[in-house]
Amino acid sequence: PCRTFHGSNRLLTSQIVSHYESINQCKKELPEYFNFASDVLDEWAQLEKDGRKPANPAFWWVNDEGQEVKWSFGELGSLSRKAANVLCEACGLQRGDRVIAVLPRVPEWWLLNVACMRAGIIFIPGTSQLTAKDISYRLQASKAKCIITNDTLAPAVESVLPGSQFLKSKLLVGQGSRDGWLNLKELL
Repeated sequence: PCRTFHGSNRLLTSQIVSHYESINQCKKELPEYFNFASDVLDEWAQLEKDGRKPANPAFWWVNDEGQEVKWSFGELGSLSRKAANVLCEACGLQRGDRVIAVLPRVPEWWLLNVACMRAGIIFIPGTSQLTAKDISYRLQASKAKCIITNDTLAPAVESVLPGSQFLKSKLLVGQGSRDGWLNLKELL
């Protein structure tokens, strides 16, 4: 049995389909704890490394200007481990802590999403269209300990920081630097 993946005519491998079917038929037990980063991403990276799965991009991003970022499963796994270390060590976050990401959909958005899954940190996405009032509400309601944004959106975030009693770290995605902010690229 085969299915198409997102409407393309490429088929899911029979190995993956049979694994899925065996879970549906209760022939395999679901793990007590499931982590997408380690249980899926790292497994696929190992299958590629061992030559048991053809190398395909795990992540492929293209912007309006045609710039692209393409990561293999191994690269995404490695980068997400590094990003998880940044969140845990540099930002001082622990399993169960909350992070708000106010970013456009740049590659780092997905990288940080996977890093949070890997580390057990709760990722709260926020659109880049949030106002300062929206950001303030989300910070207080979520009790987020870290906020992640870019150079363009940082001023709106900074305008509400005095009222953020739970926030411990601020992470900047981009080339620039700001006082009191950690830079993701430098830390990676």
